[in-house]
Amino acid sequence: MDFKKATDELMAGVTRAEIAKALGKGADLIRQARLDHAANAYRTPPQGWEGPLAALAEKEGNRLLRLAKALDKASAK
Repeated sequence: MDFKKATDELMAGVTRAEIAKALGKGADLIRQARLDHAANAYRTPPQGWEGPLAALAEKEGNRLLRLAKALDKASAK
């Protein structure tokens, strides 16, 4: 693994589109639900958002853990 690949992987993260898909909603609703409550375009987050976001967070955490292990293995050489 080279530096660019490692840093690309580290910075990849979860996209708004992936969050929208997990919640079965549009990306615009996700953007609006992230706005300040006082904003005119603010929308309430969809019901039951916690479970799908927890699953995404776990998936992302596992991805980062695999990256960390690969980097640790490479640094031990």
